[in-house]
Amino acid sequence: MAERKLFAGAAIKRLRRGAGMTQVALASALDISPSYLNLIERNQRPLSARLMLLLAERFDFDPRQLVAAEPGGGIDGLRRRLADPVFDDLTVDRTELEEWLSAAPNTAEAFVRLFDNRNTQTDETQSVSDPIQLVRREIERWRNHFADLDSMAEELADELRLGAGDLYGAIAERLRVKHQLTIRILPETVLPDKLRRLDLHARQLQLSEMLDPASRTFQAALVLGQIEAKAEIEALVAGGGFADRSAERLHRRHLTSYFAAALMMPYARFLKACEQTGYHIQVLQRRFGAGFEQVAHRLTTLQRVGARGLPFFMLRIDRSGLISKRYSGASNAPLVESQFRCPLWNIHRVFEQPAEVQTQLVALEDGSSWFTLSRSVQGIGSGAGGYAPQFAIGLGLSAELATSLVYARGKDLVPESAIPIGLGCPACTRQQCSQRSAPPKSRALKFDERARGFAPYHFVED
Repeated sequence: MAERKLFAGAAIKRLRRGAGMTQVALASALDISPSYLNLIERNQRPLSARLMLLLAERFDFDPRQLVAAEPGGGIDGLRRRLADPVFDDLTVDRTELEEWLSAAPNTAEAFVRLFDNRNTQTDETQSVSDPIQLVRREIERWRNHFADLDSMAEELADELRLGAGDLYGAIAERLRVKHQLTIRILPETVLPDKLRRLDLHARQLQLSEMLDPASRTFQAALVLGQIEAKAEIEALVAGGGFADRSAERLHRRHLTSYFAAALMMPYARFLKACEQTGYHIQVLQRRFGAGFEQVAHRLTTLQRVGARGLPFFMLRIDRSGLISKRYSGASNAPLVESQFRCPLWNIHRVFEQPAEVQTQLVALEDGSSWFTLSRSVQGIGSGAGGYAPQFAIGLGLSAELATSLVYARGKDLVPESAIPIGLGCPACTRQQCSQRSAPPKSRALKFDERARGFAPYHFVED
């Protein structure tokens, strides 16, 4: 497989200066010349896999952090921010950004912090703070891995397994014996708009008959987590420091759901099963009695120190393309952070073939390649007009790490085989795309009155 070029000069420079080393000293430790190290730090040479491993050993860090360590997320991160309407009158090309990052990485980072802080302060001033964004920021700060909850859920799962092989039955028995709560399945006509209801007066956990077995187990595990993991969950909620009450409640809900998933799919056993099956989602569903979306979400959480899984990201979108869930995990995937999505990514096509996993190797403009899995899922209940809700789940990870996946067997994962896509038309600068719906915000338009191409817009290139 062709090696992806990684330019991480600013990150290397920060590591070296933090260790109090000169270029000569670090070059000697890496067995390269000082002039070659100088080129790497100036982003004029890519960082090889060998040097990445040597640096990780020398400075004791996860080498995947080098991608995220670029100031502001690198050129791609800067371009996303420069796509803001406030910069519409400016044309900043890629070469200019490369020079900026190379010559003054700290000022680039300062710009990013100021820009992000300005947006946050503007939201606060206008009293329109987005609780979902606040919670997501806190989740990503933890890389969607909460070690204390995982450990507690794992211990509880082992304890429940000693009493019964059926997890749902074991949870129901624990709720009954230890917490004096019985589970009752009620008709849809009794719970027409609810999945569950906790009736403390009757000491009942009431579940809708519309729940499938995996969802029924999940809801029972969630209520058990609300009771037995309350202290751990409240500590994490308090650690988020939310001033917004809605954000606090949303984060509590996420953590409780996290605990339920960890109880259904205990970390060590789940990771072992992932590695044994090549992350075969259908097999994992059967083995752990979980749904596709539950397994997909769990795959983004496998970041235990000393026992890391592959760094997946996950998106959930509806037919209009609106995102209702997004988790970067440890992937640092631009596909998750982007406000827009490319119609050439096949996550938009899975509604046409329900329950079929579709794979795709895609290449972004920053040179990165990603192996993605997409599948549609059906929600519970009905929306306007009585239609059953449908969503598309998108999973992915860096193509360099996808070789062990069962879905990648027999596939050519070299960058040359990838489908070129963008991060949505307003952020994409690929020319001659007939699917384009809008011009890139960071480019000036140009016109040819004598000719008309397939693409609706033409613009100045870098």
